Amino acid sequence: MAMLTKDLIILGAGPGGYVAAIRAAQLGRQVTIIEREALGGVCLNWGCIPSKALLKAAHLYSEMKRSAEFGFEIPEPAINFPQIIDRSREVVRKLSNGVNFLMRKNKIEVLYGTGSLECDHCVQVTDQEGNTSAYKFKDLIIATGARPKLLPGVIPDGDVIHTSRTILEHRRLPRKLLVIGAGAIGIEFAYFFSTLGVQVTVAEMLPQILPLEDTEIAENLNRIFTRRGMNIKTNCKVESLTCADKSAGATLKSEAGQESWQGDCVLIAIGVTGNVAGIGLEKVGVKVEGGFIAVDEYMRTNMPHYYAIGDAAGPPWLAHVASHEGIVAAEHCSGKSPRPMNYDNIPTCTYCLPQAASVGLSEKAAQEQGLTYKVGKMPFSANGKAIATGDTEGFIKVLIDSNTSEILGVHILQAEATELISEAAVIRSREGIAQSVLDTIHPHPTLSEAFMEAIGAAIGRPINT
Repeated sequence: MAMLTKDLIILGAGPGGYVAAIRAAQLGRQVTIIEREALGGVCLNWGCIPSKALLKAAHLYSEMKRSAEFGFEIPEPAINFPQIIDRSREVVRKLSNGVNFLMRKNKIEVLYGTGSLECDHCVQVTDQEGNTSAYKFKDLIIATGARPKLLPGVIPDGDVIHTSRTILEHRRLPRKLLVIGAGAIGIEFAYFFSTLGVQVTVAEMLPQILPLEDTEIAENLNRIFTRRGMNIKTNCKVESLTCADKSAGATLKSEAGQESWQGDCVLIAIGVTGNVAGIGLEKVGVKVEGGFIAVDEYMRTNMPHYYAIGDAAGPPWLAHVASHEGIVAAEHCSGKSPRPMNYDNIPTCTYCLPQAASVGLSEKAAQEQGLTYKVGKMPFSANGKAIATGDTEGFIKVLIDSNTSEILGVHILQAEATELISEAAVIRSREGIAQSVLDTIHPHPTLSEAFMEAIGAAIGRPINT
């Protein structure tokens, strides 16, 4: 088979791949992207973006139901669930068109098909019609992403048993939903369906929901959701799962004993597994560890000129991490000297209501590292902007190193937590200390004042707490 020669090939056009392509093109590289489905990858098409469109619908529904609090008497809003799904797909279409525009603007070649390594520095592409073509390359960035992890022996049917992908197109509002897994994905969908009136049960094997978040944040969110009617079971294992006649059944085992669940919809949200099989890594010797491609701080694999980014390179499985990794890989393979990846200051976000967001160390992590620290908190029930908007649930919590005044961690539970967390991330990235926050005049009234107030509480200078 005749081979065409390419400069830089990127396998996958998700938030890691397409960002890497743009940055490399800006640096003068001739870039070719190979994508088997759609530009934007899982994040844009089947993850971050459509799910946030659904969450907006749930938020709007809950706001309409409390309209009397703000002086508006309106009838009980009716739910047009297919329209909610349709809008989320339209949001995807608009953003996908935007990525297509960026590819043209930056003169990036896009080849649609499945790419696999056949020999060293050689990629074979098979399109949907089965036609194949082969390309030699100078550099390769692998950005093949990940797919939902499944329970052993359970095959999702996209009707009763779902993954986070198939449920985005499910046009029937269920009556009873079991969510298996209480990470960010599971909790977001649990909130979405519960807000629309679905009886939701959440089963999580670990001791808390949102296992990566600070325990105090997770426990408060658990109480809020339980108060709203969600049935949350931690330290809970799904012993069995069955599906028949548009219904599902499960056996749940927790510290309280064993119980049965019956309903019409199940969402499996127990994590992801990297798309590293079937792309020829073993043919060229690229090292895989624990189901993910092994890389260094510049996203280099063990093979020269081979890079890997995003979910295929392992946790944390976050779109913004993949994008930054893509920039680092693109710059490094183009002869630049980027700052190496640093995973100590990555914001995590969960977009339920209230939202949860954090950056840096949790209290548990600080204790495990033997650090001496001070804690400062500010409830949003004492924040003027939150009271005015009616979003008083939650609080902000900061951890300050007792010896250096370094901001070790910031944890927020509030309706706009994911927008608030960036200030803390920027300060930590510049090695800012607690005093630098107090020396910065925050506008009033804003939710951001709560960060300043929590810092003041931590170092003994509280004003409004």
